[in-house]
Amino acid sequence: MKIFAISDLHLSSASNKPMDIFGAGWENHFQKIKDDWQSKVGEDDAVLISGDISWGITLEEGLADLNALKGLSGKKVFIRGNHDFWWNGITKLRSLAPDETFYFLQNDCVKFGNIVIVGSRGWTCPGSNDFTPDDEKLYRREAERFKLCFAQADKIKEEGDRLIAMIHYPPFSPKSPDTEFTKLFESNGVEKVVFGHIHGSTYFPFRTQRNGVEYVLASCDKTDFALQRIL
Repeated sequence: MKIFAISDLHLSSASNKPMDIFGAGWENHFQKIKDDWQSKVGEDDAVLISGDISWGITLEEGLADLNALKGLSGKKVFIRGNHDFWWNGITKLRSLAPDETFYFLQNDCVKFGNIVIVGSRGWTCPGSNDFTPDDEKLYRREAERFKLCFAQADKIKEEGDRLIAMIHYPPFSPKSPDTEFTKLFESNGVEKVVFGHIHGSTYFPFRTQRNGVEYVLASCDKTDFALQRIL
């Protein structure tokens, strides 16, 4: 089984918010993603989608964009991004999944073979521009949610299993490379971390190795709308 990643699809089937206003590269961006996806992904593979899936506001609008992914090869694993306002109620969302290839993570995990995947949204980290006391509270809360993820992973992990983490926000900043997130990833034996949120000309290292963990930026406009091979 191969593992791929992409993030920040920003689909707008029902919300009429085309992304090409952010630059010519975004023109027909979803078709570029689908073409690349189908050229790489097999039925037994998995694609990790690290948030900002849809511009939709209501669950119905979000489901319209999820249905646009139906029929693409492989298992599809999602976490919530900061723009996924339609994601409201994990039980209902899972019950309305377009088919059995859709998996939604919220303070928990999923296992395929010997691969365990945990995921949560995360938050802006200390050292980022304009980090506020309110950000500190949310950052700490999101770290607690990752502790819940790892507690669930511990229940299903077996010897030899490999652990991947999904997070929407970058789990560290250039000014503060050690965060509550990175400490949790390291202490729990995470091998790879996939994240998004970064767009345009904003600089962030594409692949970073730190203390035995590889961090992969998968925002689709940063990868020329191509899926990234993780495993």
